[in-house]
Amino acid sequence: MHYGVVMFATEYAIAPDELARALEERGFESVWFPEHTHIPASRRSPWPGGANLPREYWSSYDPFVALMAAGAATQRLKLGTGICLVIERDPITTAKEVATLDRLSGGRVLFGIGGGWNAEEMEDHGTAWKSRWRLLRERVLAMKEIWTKKEPQFHGDFVNFDKIWADPKPVQKPHPPILIGGDGATTFDRVVEFGDGWMPIMRPNKNPVERIPELRERLTKAGRDPKTAPVSIFFAPPKKPGLDALAAAGVERAIFGVPSESREAVLPRLDALAALMS
Repeated sequence: MHYGVVMFATEYAIAPDELARALEERGFESVWFPEHTHIPASRRSPWPGGANLPREYWSSYDPFVALMAAGAATQRLKLGTGICLVIERDPITTAKEVATLDRLSGGRVLFGIGGGWNAEEMEDHGTAWKSRWRLLRERVLAMKEIWTKKEPQFHGDFVNFDKIWADPKPVQKPHPPILIGGDGATTFDRVVEFGDGWMPIMRPNKNPVERIPELRERLTKAGRDPKTAPVSIFFAPPKKPGLDALAAAGVERAIFGVPSESREAVLPRLDALAALMS
């Protein structure tokens, strides 16, 4: 099982490049940066994590810029978006950013995506809550065309463009792995159709590992080898028994969460987490 770390990269936390170097030195496989362009001050949408939304949700760096800093400071560490809010992004521009990061990092990108939870945030980007999943689907399919075709084109209900020239193409072929976040009723529809992996969050009252057999069955029925869509667990338990259970269930990657704090606070946490990987 591989091990990664997710942290909201902010101006008041350990810098992305220093965090990445520390992770690579300690043998971690990947670093993950989340995304929120902003948080509407109305705070109408409830945060799934509780009543008080942490400051880092509206203070985070752009994930692709932060990941480029991490990639420039390392040689092997994989660079993950956890998650990229595709529903708030232009697909042609995002395809360019993903391909650029993948090429400049030597093919180390893991493209984690999701639909998000903040309705008014996506509304500020012109995205309607009810149609967000259909929009996400088309944008992902359009990006796959851009990454894999010499003269891509796409014609859908939400994304529409005639033949274009759009380079660079990613180093990874056919493109960086697309890891689908979420654990809802229709999540597996997206994993089966256009995903290269499933990346749910582990919560105190919900263990997504229990759904892995269901995912494998869905993939098999669709004619896909379940190995083509491995599972990564976000906010994996920082305890050996819990990690052993994930490994026994066939989880490919355990991703630990660390707070957006200074190097003095974060580096000891990394040492403690690294000790669990042996």
